[in-house]
Amino acid sequence: MTTALLCLMIFCNTFSIGGFGPLLPEIARAQGLADWQLGALAGAFGFARMLLDLPAGRLAGHRLGATLVAAPLFLLAGVLLLGSAGPFAILVTGRFLIGVGHALGMVGGLTALLERGEGAAFRLNTFEFSGMLGILGGITLVGLLPPAWSWNRSFLVVCGPQLAVLALLPLFWRRFSVVGERARLDPAAPTVAAAAVKTPPIVAGMFVVGAVIALAWSSVSQFLIPLRGTREFGLDRVGNSRMLAIPQIVDLAVLLPVGYLADRLGRRAVLGAVCLALGAGTVFVGLGSFPLFVVGAALFGLGLAGWMLPVGVIREHTPLGALGWRTGLYRVGVDAGIFLGPLVSGALGEVGAGYFVGLIGLVTLLAGVRLLWSRRGRAMIWP
Repeated sequence: MTTALLCLMIFCNTFSIGGFGPLLPEIARAQGLADWQLGALAGAFGFARMLLDLPAGRLAGHRLGATLVAAPLFLLAGVLLLGSAGPFAILVTGRFLIGVGHALGMVGGLTALLERGEGAAFRLNTFEFSGMLGILGGITLVGLLPPAWSWNRSFLVVCGPQLAVLALLPLFWRRFSVVGERARLDPAAPTVAAAAVKTPPIVAGMFVVGAVIALAWSSVSQFLIPLRGTREFGLDRVGNSRMLAIPQIVDLAVLLPVGYLADRLGRRAVLGAVCLALGAGTVFVGLGSFPLFVVGAALFGLGLAGWMLPVGVIREHTPLGALGWRTGLYRVGVDAGIFLGPLVSGALGEVGAGYFVGLIGLVTLLAGVRLLWSRRGRAMIWP
């Protein structure tokens, strides 16, 4: 029941993420925004998550129910502000509040799963599967809505599923307030000073991998695919929706098998392989011709199936009392990547962003090689 509720929450709340990308070119035209403003608007989401991750981790470690109840309320406020199609400052504020809601929901959801001993790669990937399904739902729904609708009207309709979570808030409060007490009352928890727990190299390595994956995802999905698709390849809203759907569909197809293999073959080997796919896909999307652009989107989706593997490694090397803190700390690195990806891309402009994304792809390829190399018993800095 706990896992089902968390999966429902992440599914409904991620429609807003999926709906934003395909609408980005229309937002630029309708609001008269320059590329740097688009980058700041897209990056405000990750900036909010980066700022809130550690406070959310502390809150989730003591008041899990309050964390999960607050998440959809912030999300609703952000959606309404962004959907108002107001001045640039209002749009950024709305996008920021959406990021706050997602930070609370993601850190709270991961903490709830891990506290209950549900830290296996397969279960974590089930949670991630639900979130990716919600993103795909948002992308698909945008493509199905009438093209004549304004971007903000379309965005508000796409975010409708999150109303289901609002209706279930009393249930979330009752169930997860009890779950949160479990960690707080654990006999070992008071003896663990979360911030003082020594971070082993294996955990530090996972922080780096998570940040690199996030930087690739945000640069490609939240900026480069919709803008390059529109300006260079002549795609409309439907075409951009289809392009953004390709990595989501591939991700959904391989996510659970990747979790299954990670439990049996080892997370290090599987994570190294998906990093290679993600790196190649990122390079193709940033610098390739249209056929490579499409192939790159598919490889990118395969690489995204590794999102949750670092979390499982971190759980294996973290005491329960420090779990909320370390989960939040991991998310800081991830959300820093989500913030910086579109921000830097917007500052560089569409052409410069392509080369920037290509560089990220090369770094991701190197991360994959390093993980697989350490798998052979060498340079055991990473798992």
